[in-house]
Amino acid sequence: MMKIIFETERLILREFTLADTGLLLKLNTSPEVLRYIDEPALRNEAHALEILENIILPQYQINRGRWAIHTRKDGTFIGWCGLKFVTETQNTDLGYRLLPGQWGNGYATEAAKKCIQYGFTQLHIEEIFGKAHIDNVASIRVLEKAGMKYLGNTIEEDTVIKIYQVKNLNHDQLQS
Repeated sequence: MMKIIFETERLILREFTLADTGLLLKLNTSPEVLRYIDEPALRNEAHALEILENIILPQYQINRGRWAIHTRKDGTFIGWCGLKFVTETQNTDLGYRLLPGQWGNGYATEAAKKCIQYGFTQLHIEEIFGKAHIDNVASIRVLEKAGMKYLGNTIEEDTVIKIYQVKNLNHDQLQS
């Protein structure tokens, strides 16, 4: 059964299932999608299943995750967006990946804004981070349009990465 996380004006974001290996494979074998990401292309559906089982689905146990994005108009799968808890830093990371044919439509920004709102209002997250390869101008624009503020650069795997953050302004009020 499909578990919908939320809808926006044009999009539906839902949890991935084990049946989504083909969708994940299509997304994570695109050279354009992987251009600024430091991870290898998925090899086959078995590899996609391994990523689902070991990385994506476990996040749902803590109400986080990368959620499949479909258009409301016709249900087309266009990518994923979501909030991932990063154990090493104890931070929540906003991430997104869209199929190249869907770029330039504002879908990533629409999904990112709603993920941030969901993280703050439903999950009561204090702050959300985002990062982008220094040359990935489109991704940097999504982070900025989603309301994130530039914090500085870091190096990951010999690559310069821009770090962004947005704070839940209501979180401090809830704590006091």
